Amino acid sequence: MKTAVVFRHVPFEDLDSLGETLLAKGYRWRYIDTPVQSLSALDPLADDVLIVLGGPIGVYEQSVYPFLETEMRIIRERLTHGKPVLGICLGAQLMAAALGAKVASMGVKEIGYFPITVSDAAPAYFAPLHQLPVLHWHGDRFEIPAGAAHLASSAVCDNQAFSVGNHGLGFQFHLEVTATGLEGWLVGHACELSHAGIDPRTLRDDAARYSARLASAARQVTGNWLDNLTA
Repeated sequence: MKTAVVFRHVPFEDLDSLGETLLAKGYRWRYIDTPVQSLSALDPLADDVLIVLGGPIGVYEQSVYPFLETEMRIIRERLTHGKPVLGICLGAQLMAAALGAKVASMGVKEIGYFPITVSDAAPAYFAPLHQLPVLHWHGDRFEIPAGAAHLASSAVCDNQAFSVGNHGLGFQFHLEVTATGLEGWLVGHACELSHAGIDPRTLRDDAARYSARLASAARQVTGNWLDNLTA
């Protein structure tokens, strides 16, 4: 069985539906909670896939959260050696920064279910994402790294996804979150939602409204990416 190592930053931002896709594709996965677990013993190239999840901190806060620098070093080493990396939200930002691209605050929050536009450079299996309302939860934006392909945009943020060859894929949005999984986010990010004036019930209703389409799209997009790693 293939292996995936997962960098997790807060407990409720987990694999969610992506865990089922990994199992269906023959992967055994394990979490490393990077704020509290050392990465010193990890062989950066040993696992078949590295997945870097989201979190409520910024790439540029390495002096406050020094484990981010270690994550970036591991990401950079894997991408340089052609080893698969999937980054989600903060994870995608860390990928971009590891490859020398700028990550900075947008000056506005993008939180909620809003459609994305798939670019012409995106692979065919991205088609279900076009104009699909997906979960956004961020205030930072990455530049597209040199040599990477721009895959998607939204009305608020022009850079929503990118790929590095066939082995690197970064999503700014959260395709993995299910309606059930969202409940943990609504509690964990309650203060942020309150400050932003966002009613959690609106997010809950939207999650229920789009859950079937999102689940199907998530399986197709992440499943095809995993398949293409060994094609």
